[in-house]
Amino acid sequence: MIEQLLAVTIGMADTIMVASVGEEAVSAISLVDSITILIVTLFAAFATGGAVVSSQYLGNKDYALANSAAKQLLTLSLGVSTLMLVACVPFRSSIIRFIFGSIEVSVLENGSVYFLYILLSLPFLAAYNACAALFRSMGNSKISLWVSVVMNLINIIGNAYFIFILKLGVVGAGLATLLSRIIGAIIIMILLANPLNQISVRNYHHLQWRWEMIRRILRIGIPNGIEGSVFQIGKLLVQGFISVFGTASLAASAIATSVTGFVNIPGGAIGLASITVVGQAMGAKKPEQAVFYAKKLLMAAYLAMACIAILIYLFSSQIIAIFNLSAEATSIAVLLLHTAMIFSAIFWPTAFALPNFLRAAGDVKYVMLVSMFSMWTFRVGFSYILAVNMGLGAIGVWYGMYIDWVCRSICFLWRFSRGKWKHKRVI
Repeated sequence: MIEQLLAVTIGMADTIMVASVGEEAVSAISLVDSITILIVTLFAAFATGGAVVSSQYLGNKDYALANSAAKQLLTLSLGVSTLMLVACVPFRSSIIRFIFGSIEVSVLENGSVYFLYILLSLPFLAAYNACAALFRSMGNSKISLWVSVVMNLINIIGNAYFIFILKLGVVGAGLATLLSRIIGAIIIMILLANPLNQISVRNYHHLQWRWEMIRRILRIGIPNGIEGSVFQIGKLLVQGFISVFGTASLAASAIATSVTGFVNIPGGAIGLASITVVGQAMGAKKPEQAVFYAKKLLMAAYLAMACIAILIYLFSSQIIAIFNLSAEATSIAVLLLHTAMIFSAIFWPTAFALPNFLRAAGDVKYVMLVSMFSMWTFRVGFSYILAVNMGLGAIGVWYGMYIDWVCRSICFLWRFSRGKWKHKRVI
């Protein structure tokens, strides 16, 4: 949970510090982050696939194959991230313009510059995500936590130096993020090479492709990647709806999204923990143990998220004031936060933490199909109807998102209660 808090902080630090440059810079970073999340989702899918396979091998006490899965996860992550870097750098401005259409020239220029540094950091981010997932699959989340602490400190110090002292604006935000990811990847890869770990990867220059193990990782990773990518594409489309309503709505939505990330931290953290807990239980052929811990984890997510949501709801105005937005943007952001806290506390755990329990057991196709259907039918479809056709603006887009959460919750609760997922395994 602390690690997830730091992950949100790294984006929040960029936004707060760049806010001093102007709303155009905030909007540019928000747009680029939306695009790069689409790419990063692919790496996260591979990491999830590798973590599930490794966890089940560890639960089965097969340490040699757990190590083999770890090596293939790193090979896959580094290879794909490098291809993404090479493919996207020359066309970064065109990508932004294609996705978001007619945006202000200053926002496009800032976004193109920031995008370059984020793309350069992708191989390092992919390596970090893969290694962090492997440490979590061993039940050792302290390593990724401390590395995340180091990355956040570097990012915040870098932001302060590049933005406030050197006056580099979005370039400074990009440089700080790039530097933090390079150092984080180097540290965590060195730690993973420790032979005392249950999973240890040495001789990084001898990484090879082993298709049978990659196939097992992709059996989880591909449906998860398709689901995540389609989800992010849908988010980009609905963000495009918001951009039509002007810079104030776009900046308000970006800030509200960043703050809302804090309430989702417990659910996201418990979703990651469930990969290890449920995965090892399934690997040990103890499905009832998986059910027992899944229920405990879900309850913990609800309690923690409710506590945070209440605090953010009560202090929404004070929180938004930190970002120095215009009066119009501030009013919109506070309204978005109030509704988000209510729906997050009630529906987010079952919509996004619960499906990770199913993924850990190997039930990835059902999760993918439900997520894709709900995303395009409810979030995209209703966002357009409410925001554009009915003229509700940015709040209409968020209402469409809440309807999506409700649909996911119903479908995943039904699947979990039926118990069919208990008979699925990866290894």
